[in-house]
Amino acid sequence: MLFIGDDWAEDHHDVELVDGQGRILARRRLPEGLGGITRLHALVAEHAPEEWADLDPAEAAAQVLVGIETDRGPWVGALVAAGYTVYGLNPKSVARYRERHSTSGAKSDTADAHLLAEIVRLDRAHHRPVAGDSATGEAVKVTARAHQSMIWDRTRHVLRLRAALRDFFPAALSAFEDLDEPDTLVLLAQAPDPDSASRLSRAKVVRALTAANRRDVTARSEKIRQI
Repeated sequence: MLFIGDDWAEDHHDVELVDGQGRILARRRLPEGLGGITRLHALVAEHAPEEWADLDPAEAAAQVLVGIETDRGPWVGALVAAGYTVYGLNPKSVARYRERHSTSGAKSDTADAHLLAEIVRLDRAHHRPVAGDSATGEAVKVTARAHQSMIWDRTRHVLRLRAALRDFFPAALSAFEDLDEPDTLVLLAQAPDPDSASRLSRAKVVRALTAANRRDVTARSEKIRQI
């Protein structure tokens, strides 16, 4: 078997390849994306045992175990699709291993790649491999995560907006029920401070409420202008 520790960052991967006895065979920094995956496959091929030449490619690939601190993303998907056995290790668990192997507990890309390789070499029985999924399943996961991320981003922006308005334009919090509604955003863009809000015409308020399909536009617009 070959064991790979993959310490990933946004734009690169620090990888270490070790054999069954823990001997370090190679260390590389690979770019994210197709070029990096290609170089990783080449690295495995360079250090594959001679007896693998007689194995089916799928059988040989299954003898490569990868430890990485994530179980998602195109890179992990490519590793799984290639037939490697990938362990998506919990960062908290890895931190505990790091404390056992280093008195300082300091993080280092090279040291972490070695640590991840050693975890899958010596302690993989306590961790679960990443399961492959169908193309439809992967598409659902990507869509669901994107949806979740957009909701979280919107919520954070609304909380920041609420905090800012509370500091210098508290009347807006009374005038507008939902800060992320289209009419609220239009009116705040037109009147982002108390002075400009006091000069906001009835026609502009009505137009924004009507475009947002609000009910009781006349009464609601008057209430907003009074506040």
